[in-house]
Amino acid sequence: MSAPSPFAEIFVATHPEAISRAAELDGGAAAAEDNGGLRIPGVSDYEIEQLGTLVGAAVHAAGADYELTMVDVGSDSLLAVPTTMVRALAELLAYESEEGEADAVERVAAAWVDQEDLPFDAQEAYGYVEQLAKLAADVDDSDKQELYVWAGS
Repeated sequence: MSAPSPFAEIFVATHPEAISRAAELDGGAAAAEDNGGLRIPGVSDYEIEQLGTLVGAAVHAAGADYELTMVDVGSDSLLAVPTTMVRALAELLAYESEEGEADAVERVAAAWVDQEDLPFDAQEAYGYVEQLAKLAADVDDSDKQELYVWAGS
């Protein structure tokens, strides 16, 4: 029997909701389609951080901190997405380059696939990047929501 392949689940939640979801995932829970999250197969927190760096460069916010941070000692698989990365992701959807190049989501997805050894192509990466940007745009600070990444297998 082979080991399960790694994946990252990204979701918007309050801190208590994130802790609860992490406990479910740590226990082997399946993807929760109703939580509005995004599950990306074959990636770890490292690839998500690399994506954040690419997104930052695409929206001219390079050099900011895109490192995911530990949320709770109870789960080393649960990480919070820094506010700078959430903002850059949310901006990505509306960002247009002055040079008339391909749209920003498409460029970032292609660069992510080129940079990392991902188990999917640029077209599939486009869907993941677009969904992730939409999740970031849905973060409501007034409800104490954040964007979280659970990375495991």
